[in-house]
Amino acid sequence: MKIRNREELTSHGYRQGRKLALDIIEYALEKVDPYRATKASVRLCGRTLTVGDLSFDLSEADHIYVVGAGKATFPIARALEEILGDRITEGFIAVKDNQKRPLKRITVEEASHPVPDERGFQACQRVFEIADKADRRDIVFCLITGGSSALCPCPADGIPFSDKKAVHRLLVTSGADIMEINTVRRHLSAIKGGRLTSRILPATIINLTVSDVIGDDIDWNTDWTTADPTTLEDAVQVLKKYHLWEKMPDSVRAYLSEPSPEKETPKDFTGKPLYSHMVVKSRTLCEAAALKARDMGLTPHILSSSFGCESREAGRFIASIAREVKLTGNPFSPPCVLIAGGENVVALDEGASGFGGPNQELAASAALELRDFDTIVVCAVDSDGTDGPTPFAGALVDSSTWLKATEKGFDVFRALREHNVTPMLKETDDLIDAGADTGTNVNDLILCIIQ
Repeated sequence: MKIRNREELTSHGYRQGRKLALDIIEYALEKVDPYRATKASVRLCGRTLTVGDLSFDLSEADHIYVVGAGKATFPIARALEEILGDRITEGFIAVKDNQKRPLKRITVEEASHPVPDERGFQACQRVFEIADKADRRDIVFCLITGGSSALCPCPADGIPFSDKKAVHRLLVTSGADIMEINTVRRHLSAIKGGRLTSRILPATIINLTVSDVIGDDIDWNTDWTTADPTTLEDAVQVLKKYHLWEKMPDSVRAYLSEPSPEKETPKDFTGKPLYSHMVVKSRTLCEAAALKARDMGLTPHILSSSFGCESREAGRFIASIAREVKLTGNPFSPPCVLIAGGENVVALDEGASGFGGPNQELAASAALELRDFDTIVVCAVDSDGTDGPTPFAGALVDSSTWLKATEKGFDVFRALREHNVTPMLKETDDLIDAGADTGTNVNDLILCIIQ
């Protein structure tokens, strides 16, 4: 992946630090390319297919199907098609807007993200059609990556699609983390929480995924087909925790208020022909950034690969450590790079109308704290190239950000409070344009370079 507005981003402020940050980002994102990772971990030798540590005899398979959805699904599908060729009987994947590319054996269609639309609903019906064709001597590859919940949705019986959309919209602005969000979405879905497995069995299921979940838990990354440990009551508790229960559509409250065995998600697939392989782990992004930093003469320190807090607070936290390093040499000695990964959140107040994303808020918050430190740079990006609902990957800031924003009439603190940081960062030339399709999706990457 290349930063498309690199010249603009390095034309002001602490230019050396900015260039270093962009070099590290580009290198790290290249190392989590799902296409290359799939080609490295899925191999065909004669009739033996190897997937990671697993082996499958294709002479025993009558048909091979491919289904999937997500922001990092296309490169996996492309690699899989190159490996298996005309052995693939049929396939279908759903990707976000601007990701559609032609494949020979696998149909590719676009849908809306992060709030689903009718295209996504139709995509889910296509997945069901293929899943229902599978029989005992067939193999079904399920390519499930981040964003699949919005790109391929199907509400449970009794819940209108319009209500499903409303639930998505409320959840993604609530401040809940992705596991809490999916706890709710699993129990309102006809495909998530392992429900697709019931359609595919007794065929063999092979999951291929790219982790966008803190901790790289395979079950949370492949929840179309893996057993679900959560319950309907867990979903209710998440909604009440974030004060969403009373805001839920009537159909959703009614559905969750009347639990039954038929409504519960599958809890155990022990002994079933279900296999999973993670082609890229989220921590790889941080490790690649550390490797590149060391090659550039900077000492890397991975603070955490599991950040998952309010973005504004994460920005202040990173900045406070950077200031301490600069002033005292503790807990690290400069020159160094602080590295973090994960998925921070933004909780929007009801009626909020600002424009921004979690990584942009993190960067703006850090800039507010670092306005008196000339040789510190903070960069935060979403690896899929789009931060929140914006077309930008994130932001790159230093002490010049606050100064330029103030000169142009912006109040940085107010922009943060109103969740309206994109217009301000656009005027300070600090937004990162990586294109809408980086081809990967392994959480966010945060860098803080201290010279």
